[in-house]
Amino acid sequence: MNRRFFIKNTSKLALGTVVIPSTNLFNRSRFNITVNQITGGKNHHFFGYIGQSLTIPWNYNGDKILCMSSPFHDHLPGTNEAATIAIIDSNVKSGEFNKIKKLDESLGWNHQQGTMFYWNPDASQDQFFFNDRDPKTGVVFTVCYDVNKRKRVKEYRYGHRSFGNSGVCPLGKSFLGINYARMARLRPVTGYKDATDWTTGVNAPKDDGIIHVDIKTGEKKMLVSFEQMAAKLEKNGFQAKGRNLYINHTLWNRTGEWIYFFVRAGWKSDKDGKEALNTACSIKADGTNFTVGHSHIGGHPEWGNGTEIIGSQNGRQVVYDILSKEIVRTIGDEVSFPDPSGDVSLSPDSQLFVNGYSLNGKNHYTIFDLNSKEWANTPEFNTGVYKKDLRIDPAPRWNRESNQILVSGLDENGFRQLFVISL
Repeated sequence: MNRRFFIKNTSKLALGTVVIPSTNLFNRSRFNITVNQITGGKNHHFFGYIGQSLTIPWNYNGDKILCMSSPFHDHLPGTNEAATIAIIDSNVKSGEFNKIKKLDESLGWNHQQGTMFYWNPDASQDQFFFNDRDPKTGVVFTVCYDVNKRKRVKEYRYGHRSFGNSGVCPLGKSFLGINYARMARLRPVTGYKDATDWTTGVNAPKDDGIIHVDIKTGEKKMLVSFEQMAAKLEKNGFQAKGRNLYINHTLWNRTGEWIYFFVRAGWKSDKDGKEALNTACSIKADGTNFTVGHSHIGGHPEWGNGTEIIGSQNGRQVVYDILSKEIVRTIGDEVSFPDPSGDVSLSPDSQLFVNGYSLNGKNHYTIFDLNSKEWANTPEFNTGVYKKDLRIDPAPRWNRESNQILVSGLDENGFRQLFVISL
């Protein structure tokens, strides 16, 4: 039986710490929840993207948090609308605690996915990745930035091809890249507006797909092309011929062995008069074992341990194994997870699970202990803008110690800010 902790909601979350009283029936102090607003002012602050695949905003020591800021969040960024790349001092002993320090700017971003921030696993105290777009050519590329040196130490550019980072291996050494210009054309909410797309007019190009990049050398190889995807899909009974294929969410598993992604066509922004294609696929990091047509697991799925994927199906939070191709168990119930198709994230220690979802203009979060089955609701947060090709998801992101979660929401003045939920 699932046991719930009742957390009293607050109507306003002002800059500073808000202690949330709770009737903690089982005296588990890890579920005494506080909320701290860590950004403020008249700019909108956000991290972007989702908390899956160990996408952690904090650096190795936990004294810096990556963030972006923009003067707007009511339209997709255009040609010259750069976002600020910054870090937040999260060391409570520092005289600059919660101070935002600008480092750089980026033209390669959107509000839903940000600029694909990842700390470099091979140098996670001071180096991180973000995407950018060349102001002259419109080509997307990836940047490796060093906080200590206060400069870009490497740029990953591939001629006229707009490849940007779409996921860093949790073990380091490599990252994946996809064409964010193609996404801007076929699914604007996830792409970078005004980026240069060399694949316009080509349904399933052989020189586009998912690339694998060596972080040290910058050498890239095609892990799987759209041409290969189309052939495999057709062979397995999916209608892919003559359709504009694109990819969302290339997710590494925790051991860096497997990648899970969706191939889509005729879906939402790119309706082509045929039944929408939205197919879950997996492939090993060496390019072998390419599989299409996994059972659809809704929401923004997250890797569990090994070959397990966490998502939703038939109104339940489920765990699906990509090798056995079956649901192996469920998490919680309809009470603990009223909308299991939301944004979900497994803590780095694999003990806690958080589900973030929107309801009646508010973002809600359920924190679930996978061992004891006990759970808690956090205070609700104002969501902000959700319309057609512009949205900001209620994405929860864990810290490395598995006791804090970074989320965004509107403050009392209507500006998007960042909040830390502490357990």
